Amino acid sequence: MKKYFLLTPGPTPVPPSVSLSEAQPILHHRTTEFGKYFVEVIENMKYVFQTKNDVLMVTSSGTGAMESSVVNLLSDGDEVIVASTGNFGDRWEKICQSYKVKVNKIDVEWGKSVNPKDIKNILDANKNIKAVFTTHTETSTGVVNDIETIGKIVSATQAVLVVDTISGLSGQKFLTDEWKVDVAVTGSQKGLMCPPGLSFVTVSEKAWQLVEKSQLPKFYFDWKKMKKSVANKETPFTPAVSLVVGMHKALELIKEKTIEKIWAENEKLSLACRAAVKSMGLKLFSDENVTCTVLTPVLMPEGIDGQKVVKVMREEFGISIAGGQDKLKGKIVRIAHMGYIDRFDLIVAISGLEIVINKLGYKIELGSGTKVLEEMLG
Repeated sequence: MKKYFLLTPGPTPVPPSVSLSEAQPILHHRTTEFGKYFVEVIENMKYVFQTKNDVLMVTSSGTGAMESSVVNLLSDGDEVIVASTGNFGDRWEKICQSYKVKVNKIDVEWGKSVNPKDIKNILDANKNIKAVFTTHTETSTGVVNDIETIGKIVSATQAVLVVDTISGLSGQKFLTDEWKVDVAVTGSQKGLMCPPGLSFVTVSEKAWQLVEKSQLPKFYFDWKKMKKSVANKETPFTPAVSLVVGMHKALELIKEKTIEKIWAENEKLSLACRAAVKSMGLKLFSDENVTCTVLTPVLMPEGIDGQKVVKVMREEFGISIAGGQDKLKGKIVRIAHMGYIDRFDLIVAISGLEIVINKLGYKIELGSGTKVLEEMLG
């Protein structure tokens, strides 16, 4: 029997109490019992998002919430900015292009963060821009963007700021209202410690003004229907009932610990993981001053295939980390430290990485990384 350790940037491990809550007898979604769970999840998500704006729930992965943002805010031919630092930033572009939205793209070198001035320059030159799309923590590259500064810039214009914080929410500081984020989207399977299948969207008053004018086709993803349903304490269509019950429990755990403590713990795990990696003679892929706290991107040494590292760790040792995506395939591995992942999970991941890299021909002193990790986590 093999024991499994999950340190991928989604899905992430689910606390036993959350799993057990999902195993309760299923509720009908048009009942007061389910309505109570639903309304409390919406209210508790406002705490996690740090917002007083409307929060809507979508039964989909985070990509569904991203698509819902495009179709509810825009019309055919509208112009937007997409500031991309990796694979998930590029996803904003692909969704917009699917709906014939004109994209002014800021294509940042992978491993670096968005320069807010680049956004300002386009907004100053083009008053037709309706929305700015970007990513909070880009897990394909391990980068965090300066959403606070971007928010100040966009808020001074007619455009709305739309941020993918699917991987970042709960794990890294994110202040929706204070940072003037008009729309933030997230998913259940990362820092929120639930299985995949739910996503959430925040919508500011400024964003609702665009919703009223939007002409893009929508039915299932219609935010107006969702807003009305929240007021009626129910969903417009059949939701993932058991996931909502699980999310209710997960949000209780988050509130009990407090979001501030979670941010601090993730930062501590992140710093220790980076130090452990460097003590093994390995390098980070992203610039360290913009590396996010929910994931560590590790550049593989010459001659070591990152995909092989991931495969051997998973198949021989039951340790799941992530490989590189797109043009980084085989070049990096990614170790997550978000949600229910703790220090002992990281010790397992670093020790497994040491063993496998040695096995594949890159010689390091076994225990060098785990030693640093344990010293820093104390």
